Amino acid sequence: MSNMAADWYLIDEVDQLDSPALVFYQDRITANIETLKQSINDINRLRPHVKTHKTIEITQQLLTAGITKFKCATIAEAEMLGLCQTPDVLLAYQPAGPKIGRFIQLIKTYPDTAFSCLIDNEFSLKEIARMAITSGVSIRVFLDLNVGMNRTGILPGAAALALYEAATVEKGVEISGLHAYDGHIHDADYAVREKQAAVILASIDKLTKQIVGKGMAEPVIIAGGTPTFPIYAKLDFIECSPGTFVLWDKGYQDAFAEQDYLTAALVITRVISLTSATKITVDLGHKSVAAENLLKKRVHFLNAPTAEAVSQSEEHLVLELEADHGFQVGDVLYGLPIHICPTVALYGNANIINKHKLEGEWKIISRERKINI
Repeated sequence: MSNMAADWYLIDEVDQLDSPALVFYQDRITANIETLKQSINDINRLRPHVKTHKTIEITQQLLTAGITKFKCATIAEAEMLGLCQTPDVLLAYQPAGPKIGRFIQLIKTYPDTAFSCLIDNEFSLKEIARMAITSGVSIRVFLDLNVGMNRTGILPGAAALALYEAATVEKGVEISGLHAYDGHIHDADYAVREKQAAVILASIDKLTKQIVGKGMAEPVIIAGGTPTFPIYAKLDFIECSPGTFVLWDKGYQDAFAEQDYLTAALVITRVISLTSATKITVDLGHKSVAAENLLKKRVHFLNAPTAEAVSQSEEHLVLELEADHGFQVGDVLYGLPIHICPTVALYGNANIINKHKLEGEWKIISRERKINI
């Protein structure tokens, strides 16, 4: 299979690309979408997160593949999905302050898309409901559960049940189900992830039975991200929300061997200085690759696999290599990010590669905080 060739990443016209540059490989994106579809029994259970790619073009490819439900984290990402006329969009965020008004404006501006958002407390529930009534709309909401991430959400239990019940009678909103993001589960051992997910599933099941027991409709369950996707994909009652699958990265490639996705995005960088006999400097600084990880775990170079980062600043990355490395000023390095999602957000455009050929650019449109609304 050509996608697996050792030289899959080489770009024929790489000299035309100024650096640093973000590149997407179309044939690999296509393969990843197909792999995702084959990994679940019902395509209607897929609700992929768009935070990884942030592009209209990949959204359209997912729509063409038959996917109708999406998840996002920002108003701009939600608007991008509205521009694409996606049928169903969950803003996996609890809007507060001006975001509530912006969210309502989205609902009015893109009527072909059914938008929903999260709630985890009574104040937000009532504020969202109040503004919805004032604006003449009804807002679909999901109860956000804290299943161990400890950043947002309400703990499954009596308080969660009471808030869910309150939302069913609150005018201006329509509660549809439960949302449980488990981003704290990322152990490389699949059995460990499975065991951790089982605890979450038990808490969701208990709450679901309590909701139904009080005469309310059975809630829609939206759960997980990429690490637990294979676990939840086996369960017919869960909508799954992987995101990284579409581009993949070095971090997930190393950690989740059971998921057969192809790395489909790289950063192109050039040697700008021969710093010493064993050190070279490239133009890949903090502003060009996600820098939240430790220095040595930010990027891996496919054509310089032994290169080790020794320092990085805003526009420079210094690499340690063997003395006979052979690199010269102007040479190109192909970098595979450890974490692709925040790396994509650093670029205004992605250069598209298909069968080693440069085929134009896609705008990373929802990296912006605002598109129109």
